[in-house]
Amino acid sequence: MTGMSVFKRLGVLAALVAILPWAFAQSGGDKIGPITSALRAREFDKAVELLQSALQQSPKSAQLWTLQGIALSGEEHEKEALASFRNALKISPDYLPALEGAAQLEYKAGSVAAVPLLQHVLQLRPNDPTSHAMLAVLFCKRGDCSAAIQHFEQSGSLLDSQPGALQQYGACLVRLKQLDRAISVFSRLVTLDSADSDARHYLSTVQLMAERPKDAIETLAPLLQAGDPNSRTLQLAASAYEANGDTPQAVRLLRQAIVSDPRKVDLYLDFTNISMDHQSFQVGIAMINSGLAVQPNAAPLYVARGVLYVQLAQYDQAEADFDKADALDPRQAIGSAALGLEAVQKNDPDQALATVRSKLAKKPNDAYLLYLQADILTQKGPDVRSTEFQSALLSAQKAVSLQPDLAPAHNLLAKLYLQTGQNREALEESRKALNINPKDQSAVYHLIQALRKTGDKTELPDLLKRLAQLRQEATRQEEQHNRYKLIEGNTSSNQPAQP
Repeated sequence: MTGMSVFKRLGVLAALVAILPWAFAQSGGDKIGPITSALRAREFDKAVELLQSALQQSPKSAQLWTLQGIALSGEEHEKEALASFRNALKISPDYLPALEGAAQLEYKAGSVAAVPLLQHVLQLRPNDPTSHAMLAVLFCKRGDCSAAIQHFEQSGSLLDSQPGALQQYGACLVRLKQLDRAISVFSRLVTLDSADSDARHYLSTVQLMAERPKDAIETLAPLLQAGDPNSRTLQLAASAYEANGDTPQAVRLLRQAIVSDPRKVDLYLDFTNISMDHQSFQVGIAMINSGLAVQPNAAPLYVARGVLYVQLAQYDQAEADFDKADALDPRQAIGSAALGLEAVQKNDPDQALATVRSKLAKKPNDAYLLYLQADILTQKGPDVRSTEFQSALLSAQKAVSLQPDLAPAHNLLAKLYLQTGQNREALEESRKALNINPKDQSAVYHLIQALRKTGDKTELPDLLKRLAQLRQEATRQEEQHNRYKLIEGNTSSNQPAQP
């Protein structure tokens, strides 16, 4: 359900042609009758020809410029059409057909210029539901959900035929944590098409967020009964049954989901959570082993198994799994606290490094920039004897000296010290990071590594339990975050809804 499909009943051209009666009524007689007749017949080339002659005679006619905009839009010359509407507005700023025509085209192009045009339309026609709905979608795209909701509310029954707009409306309500209202909106979405699995997924997800698992089960029931439900339906239903206290049914559905989609890592993690909650640690390990058989490089599965091993006091196996996860995905597996640039996250460290160094040239004592420089250099995996590694080490050391409470820099420094065999120094940096943030998983993990290498294992069991608990808490938060992502769906699209 894309943003461009929100107002799918009306294309831009149809909406512009709908302006014709107004434009004709304001035109002052039969002077332009042949032009409007040609437009209604969709003879756009004929209309353009007639308009060229008419505009030569009446270049100050807002009506004629508006009609030319409609004709040019019909020929898909949208840039020229927009210019015609703009000319009409220069002559008559409050001319509603020109305002609507320009707003339609700017909206289709995804331009923020549509906003003032639509607001102007609403000054002249305050209760116009289409303008309210279009503004709502545009504000939603900009992340201004408070403004979007106000306009969605004034769109009235128009939304009942627009699934995309309803989905965006509901997503904004969820973002503002107005879950009961969001449930009402997503219920309308299901009413539009009761067989739409996405709509039922949205509604059941919000019902789970609102701690209404029975309602979520009822919402998903038609999909489960229809036969061959997909893994997403099964996963949501399992969560609903577990929240409703029916663990056997939740386990059955999760197993069915895993069979249907064995490479989906989240399914194994959900199974781990149930295993943890019911202290079925060995059952959880067996399921994770099945997942690793098909996804041997999935770092989250090793973390999950390590957490389960901790519960069984099998600390050596737990450490081995945490080490494996860290080797596979050092930035994500144990909850890295790194705060790298967007370019780093997009696996473009060279670009990120160039950006950071250009900023450091102007602010050489900026602790955060120094940390970022060290972080990016470390991500490139330099040899400990290389110039890059030494540069990373010096940069991290300078960062913590300038800003002692910068926990990620202490964490990174601990990691670098571990690589060079400076285990006592790594231990000290890990403890400093934990003093700043006691829930820092990376700091706990580095402390475990440092203690193990120094031969001091007295703290290891407690630290492993602490890491397992933090990881479990993070998994719950990730599950909730994933639900938000499902609800937001396509509202992150840069394209507006199609009027």
